[in-house]
Amino acid sequence: MTGTLVLAGTPIGDIADAPPRLAEELAAADVVAAEDTRRLRRLTQALGVTPRGRVLSYFEGNESARTPELVAELVGGARVLLVTDAGMPSVSDPGYRLVAAAVEQDVRVTAVPGPSAVLTALALSGLPVDRFCFEGFLPRKAGERLSRLREVAAERRTLVYFEAPHRLDDTLAAMAEVFGADRRAAVCRELTKTYEEVRRGPLAELARWAAEGVRGEITVVVEGAPETGPEELDAQELVRRVRVREEAGERRKEAIAAVAVEAGVPKRVVFDAVVAAKRAGE
Repeated sequence: MTGTLVLAGTPIGDIADAPPRLAEELAAADVVAAEDTRRLRRLTQALGVTPRGRVLSYFEGNESARTPELVAELVGGARVLLVTDAGMPSVSDPGYRLVAAAVEQDVRVTAVPGPSAVLTALALSGLPVDRFCFEGFLPRKAGERLSRLREVAAERRTLVYFEAPHRLDDTLAAMAEVFGADRRAAVCRELTKTYEEVRRGPLAELARWAAEGVRGEITVVVEGAPETGPEELDAQELVRRVRVREEAGERRKEAIAAVAVEAGVPKRVVFDAVVAAKRAGE
């Protein structure tokens, strides 16, 4: 018989949030795959448990190479426990490749539910939580980041992002540019830790605050687009938006198509506005 892959949630801050089953699984697993074995050691010491199985590292750098090894263990009947540094495996952390490979081999996959920065931030944000989408980390390059944000500019569901503290001010400024300076948001910092902080306000205001410097683990929650329908934009504004996108690296054809979607008008309307502006400038 094949074994079982267990995805275990770990505390995102307060060790007391560790689910009771976590200690049991750590003690019983044949193999414990950890994103950081040093953090795992601190976790097991805090929980007062000693893994009886083999402990090995499983992180972004070796995920592809180590997955076949773990799948072989599973096919051979082992119980493999996967833990990451904080939160649930696979959610912006290692795990997806292993789950997909295990499913392909008809290996049972289960989970020990645990803390989640995504859900915790949503609950604390004060923004609508009935419908939301998780966007993970945005690209580091400015142009790629703007393009990704524009893809969801009309998204009505609440948006959740992870971000590094040293990029937070640039990200919030980009969000204010794409979503609007007054779009409501919440920056959740150091959740469940000693210096937990939730800063709420318009994106432009949060960007100014973040420019002063922010530390810690960051989750950003952004209000969805208003349900008031597309904006009524004049030709000059349509042209301006196309130029902004072109300056960010988009081809004109792609920029025109994206602006048409934003404005809720046919592409021909935007194209004609761009052509007219070009002629007027000649």
